[in-house]
Amino acid sequence: MNKATLVSQYAKILTEFPGNMKFCFAYGSGVMKQQSSDLSKNMLDLVFVVSDPSRWHKENMLLNPEHYAQLMRSLGPNSVAKIQEKWGAHIFYNTLVRSKEGRLIKYGVTSDTALIEDLLDWNVLYLAGRLHKPVQVLVKPEEEESPLRRALIQNLHSAVHATLILLPEHFTEPDFYKTIANLSYNGDFRMTFGEDKNKVHNIVLPQIQNFRSLYNPVLKHFDRYVEIPKSDEPAVMCHQDTSPFARIHHLNHLPRMPQVKLVRSWSQGPRSRDTEDCLRAIAHDPECSEILEACLKDIVWKSSVSQSLKGIFTVGIVKSVKYGAAKVVKMMRAQESSEKTTPEVNASLTRSTLEKKTPFKNEETKDSARRIQ
Repeated sequence: MNKATLVSQYAKILTEFPGNMKFCFAYGSGVMKQQSSDLSKNMLDLVFVVSDPSRWHKENMLLNPEHYAQLMRSLGPNSVAKIQEKWGAHIFYNTLVRSKEGRLIKYGVTSDTALIEDLLDWNVLYLAGRLHKPVQVLVKPEEEESPLRRALIQNLHSAVHATLILLPEHFTEPDFYKTIANLSYNGDFRMTFGEDKNKVHNIVLPQIQNFRSLYNPVLKHFDRYVEIPKSDEPAVMCHQDTSPFARIHHLNHLPRMPQVKLVRSWSQGPRSRDTEDCLRAIAHDPECSEILEACLKDIVWKSSVSQSLKGIFTVGIVKSVKYGAAKVVKMMRAQESSEKTTPEVNASLTRSTLEKKTPFKNEETKDSARRIQ
């Protein structure tokens, strides 16, 4: 089944739900190509972004009451909306739902306010992380210069800033996109059991072109700090400026929550609590990457645990067990498949390629770094 047919199928599924959506996208192995997966057979993951969650759930309970657990139906749409907004990652999921066409789907409902906050601040790094990766947009934000559209773009910029801090001076293009994809997986407790350990690898390699299309417009703003050669060969070496000046630039452009956690981690004891002083000091620390990684993992860990616990309550024990069991079976099949194949990119990283490393040249940033030092 080709992509156009699948997109048409997704659009048809949307007609089964209330139509007052600000934004809607499909993601995951049911819509985006991944290694060892069949799009048409995998569960379709959808996110509906609405302005009035209570009203949306009220309409949806009339259209699709069977989608909700008995407890949620008895509580009513206002309580469901409060649970959505106050608990976990500010999203309410209904899972293991069959569309009228027989497609198995899982859909989440969130408010446009909650989504924009996560995109800008990474306060839970949940939907913001989903949107670091290519997705299939089904309903676009109406206004060209709407806060949501700006937040979606800013989220991609933030992902590049964080990724360049985490990466060394020399890396490959797949390394770059794997690090981006891993921002919202590193720290997720579900990755320890229930998810394929090669999930990031399986997401990125078949979608290199999609990642390029998503990030090429963003990378134009990073010419002073990173060089990613345009090449059909994925193993080509990329270079970035890792001077304290460049690190300060990236740290200053991180979202609010990672900055708050960085300052807190650095300000233990008699150290200064001034944000600017802390970020400057971290930029000069040889363990700058490790410090940021720990802060991001903490955000992801908390949101993944709270959202999973919320899911058990809102979806119900029976569906939670079925969904978890399906995840485990999928993980085991993926592991069996990965044992039979060898990663193409790792094989293509030959010694001759690695020997062609050239230092990132940027006289302006080097001079700036000397002035700071």
